[in-house]
Parts: sequence; structure tokens; C-alpha cells
Amino acid sequence: MKMTTLCYIEKDGKYLMLHRTKKEKDINKNKWIGVGGHAEGTEGPEDCLLREVKEETGLTLTSYQFRGLITFISDVCEPELMCLFTADGFTGSLTACNEGELKWVDKSIVPSLPTWTGDAIFLKLLLEDEQRFFTLRLVYEEDELVEHRLEFY
Repeated sequence: MKMTTLCYIEKDGKYLMLHRTKKEKDINKNKWIGVGGHAEGTEGPEDCLLREVKEETGLTLTSYQFRGLITFISDVCEPELMCLFTADGFTGSLTACNEGELKWVDKSIVPSLPTWTGDAIFLKLLLEDEQRFFTLRLVYEEDELVEHRLEFY
């Protein structure tokens, strides 16, 4: 099972969102997501988070929180364990991303953006400022979410 990270960076009531439009063969094509990616070598979640955010945005995180652990099961992709973070501190300036357009989006608008059905579940928790750590199991057939299980800790 591969490990990934995903981060929603917050500033002035907005999340930094990535509109995935630039890669030809992209499972996230035309969807809006946070920033992050796959762990490399022996990286742990925090190492992966910091590297991926820097690579995709040019920003260096200075304050972040591990919010949840999400298991993705799909009939078209290998299983994935995603470490979900939020961040509210960073230094640096935004740079162009080779995966899509980065945009600061008002948090009230984020739920209306095209995204995965399962993403809407954990985004709702983040937007409600739910502070408890959670696990979420998402099972997809093609693009359809067919099962999910949410647990709080």
C-alpha cells in the first residue's frame, strides 16, 4: 500500500486549492484538491508533507497539524494510505505548479468545487473545524464511492 500526504493550507479564511488541469493521465484531472503527493524512499508523513508542499507551491510550512488517516481502496488503482494535514503557518511565496493552477479559495466555496465524493466527507470535517483525529475508509468502484467508514479518536 502506498503512502501519500494531502494538506489544506489556510490563510485569511481561505484554503490553497490545486485545480488539477496540467497532467494528461491524471486520476484527479479537473478536480480541486489540496496539495501533497507520494512518499519517496523512507520518508515519513511529515517529511513527505514538507517536501511535497515545497515542490508544488514554493511554500515552507511552519505550522501544521496531522488531522486524519484515510484509506483509499479502488478497483482501478493500488490501495493508498493518505495522511491528511491542515496548515496555518508558512513562509515563502507561491510558485507555479506543474500539476495545475493554485488558487486561494474562500472556505465557504470549497464544498461546491468539483472534487471526489470521499474528499467531500473529510473536507466537511475540516471546515466544521472538527479537531478530533479521525480515520476514514473510502472504497471506490471506478469513480463512484460505494462504501465509507468514519471513526473518531
